[in-house]
Parts: sequence; C-alpha cells; structure tokens
Amino acid sequence: MNKAPEKVAETFKITGDWYSQSQQLKDKFAQLTDADLKFEVGKEEALLSRVENRLNKKRQEVINIIKKGQPAKD
Repeated sequence: MNKAPEKVAETFKITGDWYSQSQQLKDKFAQLTDADLKFEVGKEEALLSRVENRLNKKRQEVINIIKKGQPAKD
C-alpha cells in the first residue's frame, strides 16, 4: 500500500517591521484592509487565513508574497 508523503505545513513567522510591510501589501493589493493585515504575535495563521480569503490565493502563495516584503536574513 503506497502512502503519499505527508505535507508538512511550513512554519511561518513575521520578521522585521510589520507596519511597513503591511503598508506595502496594501499598496500592491488595494482590496486588503487594515483589519485583514492586523497582526498579533503568535497568530500568524490567522493573518495568513484572512489574506488568503481576501486575495483568493493559496496559503503558499500568500506566504511567498509576504516573504518578498520581509528583510533578508543574514
């Protein structure tokens, strides 16, 4: 019996100045609101879910969009 490999959900953390990043996202995606982009530490999943629904995109797409605005890791 072949089992498909289990997908491991990527752990996502916000880094850097979220206010600045959220403003860039609002500029790029006019449909996003302050409420959609409200972030509380430890509640990244809730943020991702709101943005996924608003942009009608998959989780990984939203993560990639957000990561583009985050500062590069040294």
